[in-house]
Amino acid sequence: MFSHVMIGANDIEESKTFYDAVLQELGHPPGSINPEGQCFYFADNNVFALTIPINGQPAAHGNGMTIGFLAKSTKLVDAWYEVGLAHGGVPCEDPPGVRDFEDRKYYIAYLRDPAGNKICALHSML
Repeated sequence: MFSHVMIGANDIEESKTFYDAVLQELGHPPGSINPEGQCFYFADNNVFALTIPINGQPAAHGNGMTIGFLAKSTKLVDAWYEVGLAHGGVPCEDPPGVRDFEDRKYYIAYLRDPAGNKICALHSML
């Protein structure tokens, strides 16, 4: 359904350091910065990217927006969360744990990245 997600960052290097750490916990390689200063993370058929806003205004998080990253286990969700905190992430919502959605259960952890974007790591416990 999605080809890519690109989010704003005010400091690409700071955000790259954060995302290199948390995405490595989920098995992804470090991002690469293109000549325009944008950082890209490639995985299978999708892309996650960081950019300084092209309109010259400061990056701001989307109110009500969350970007979720798949994790293969609850242990990886916990490791992602701890590494994120150690690299400038800020906790938000409830602590890591099980969330029930109708007939499904997910183990989820939420953080805000250095630019204030809300992200999560999610493991399906079907």
